[in-house]
Order: sequence, then C-alpha cells, then structure tokens
Amino acid sequence: MSDLLRRMLFLPPEGSAAAADIDHLHFFVILTTLFASTVIGLVAVYFMARYTRRMPDQPTPHIEAPRWLEALFVIVPLSLFLLWFRIGFGQFVAMTTPPENAMDVYVTGKKWMWKFAYPSGPSGLEVLRVPADRPVRLLITSRDVIHGFYIPAFRIKQDALPGRYTQTWFAANGPGTYPIYCSQYCGTNHSTMRAQVIVMPPAEFDRWMESQKSGNSAARDTAPAEPRRDANMVEIGRDLAVAQGCFKCHSTDGTVGSGPSFRDLYRRHEPLEGGGQVTADEGYMTESMMDPRAKIVAGFKPVMPSYFGRLDAPETAAIVEFIKTLRSGSDIGGAP
Repeated sequence: MSDLLRRMLFLPPEGSAAAADIDHLHFFVILTTLFASTVIGLVAVYFMARYTRRMPDQPTPHIEAPRWLEALFVIVPLSLFLLWFRIGFGQFVAMTTPPENAMDVYVTGKKWMWKFAYPSGPSGLEVLRVPADRPVRLLITSRDVIHGFYIPAFRIKQDALPGRYTQTWFAANGPGTYPIYCSQYCGTNHSTMRAQVIVMPPAEFDRWMESQKSGNSAARDTAPAEPRRDANMVEIGRDLAVAQGCFKCHSTDGTVGSGPSFRDLYRRHEPLEGGGQVTADEGYMTESMMDPRAKIVAGFKPVMPSYFGRLDAPETAAIVEFIKTLRSGSDIGGAP
C-alpha cells in the first residue's frame, strides 16, 4: 500500500530510516482529508437534491441540531488535527535530535555549489560520501545568501544561513546514490546548485576514509589547488587560531584569561550576563566569532572583536572542530 501511494504521489524511494515514518504521516493526512472531503461533498450533493426549493414561496424550515451532533462536528475534526500534531511533533523532535554517536559532516553552501568537510578527514565538492546504517549529523551554513539543503530521498530539508549553523541528521538505509538540491531560490544558477550523496557499505566507507587520511589523492572528490589539502580540519583550525590571535585571550589548559578557556568548552553550559545560560555548541561558538556581543558570558568583558568578514565558513568550522578536541585528558596540542 505504501509503495502504491508513494508512486501515485511521485515520491522518490525511501532512502533513510526516517523517510518511511514521514511518508506514513503524509499518507495518513492525505487519506483522512480525502475521505472527509468525499463524505462532505456527497452529503452536499444529497442535500442539494433533497432540499431543493420546490416553489418560489416555499419557506425555509428552521432546524435546530441536537447538542451531541454539534459536539461531534467539533470533536472529530479537532481530534484528527491533534493526532496529526502529536505524530508530526514526535517526528520533528526525533529529526532535530541527532544521536550522540552521529558522525559529523560540515556542509557549506555557496553560489552555486555544495562543499562538504569531515572533521578528521578530507573536504570535497559536490559529493557527500557517508556509510550506510550509521547516523550522520550535518552542520550546515552558507558563505553568501540563504540556501536550502534538500535530499528528497532522505526527506530532509534544512536552510543554510550565512554566519550561523543549522543542523539535521539522517541514517541512510543502504548503499546507493541520491541527488542533493538547493530548495531556496539563490540567484541565476539556482537550478544548477546540485550535488549527490554516495552511500557506501560501512567497511568500504572506512577504507575510503583511511585512504583519504593517508593522502591517496586518486580517490579525492575535491577540486584541485586548494591550500593544505592533506591537513584535516583540526590541524587547520589550530593554525587559524594561532594566526588570528585566539590564544591571547583563550587558554587551552583551563586557565581563565580575558575570555573563557577553550579547554572543555564544547557543550559546556555558560552563564550569561543578565541571567540565563547557553550551551557552547557549534552554533554558539560560531555566533561568538561572528557577533561576540550577542551573548556575553558572565564575568567577562565584551572585548572580543568580530571576525565577520575575516573568517569564512570553512575556517570558522575548522576552529570549532579544533576547540571540540580540547578536552581534559586529550593529547591534542594547544597553543605552540
């Protein structure tokens, strides 16, 4: 039944674990509304035939419906809407809450291409390689205008916004190749802003990732002549942090300076001036670099300069990945 409805509605194959649940809600909403519309239409036609005025001066009878019937007309549609909301809200929470063991991939939209970067591996243009049956979290941003990262087969669509990160996640069902589109009109060549997801068997993906780490350039999907291609994001982020002077205010050993220490910063709950707190995730750390006065940590002065226009999206992501490695007990080096 699901396959028949999917074909009737011209939906692509269900390529992710969440796709089937989303389709079932889609089918449920369509079938119930179609059934209700059909019943209402047939009743309307019957009433038109049954209660047509026979004579020009025929009076219209006054009819008072019983209270139970009025209640039924309210309760049944309301119950359906609440049921749709309950199912849809549960799916929304599940799709916006990636598992703890999800593999991170940074996605950057730019007129008119998609770039993908693995924190401990390569970066690539137009091709996203992922393992089957493993959760993958996408951290999405844009270098220019608003784009929309859309994989129809996975039933995921997420805006890419300049200067901030949004996220979504998926777990691909099995090996295959699926198209990626931009769902937000972004300029002249919007329709050509395409890429593809290549889902590989887990063992094959692991071998591919190792070959990328070891510098096997024959297997790369990246464009030529990019600087520091063999370095991973953590190494690039460390070099950028040195070049941008981050260590003048932020230590890597837990010592408090002019700004909070980078040590154990990731996912830490920071109290804010004026009350409240914020979780230092990818979005917050990016916002702190682009607009440092937006959320000021309690006990620190607003002296950090803005890096908006000085760091592009991949550079910001690299610094974030470097900060994420600075955990107590880790052997990742900090400032030289």
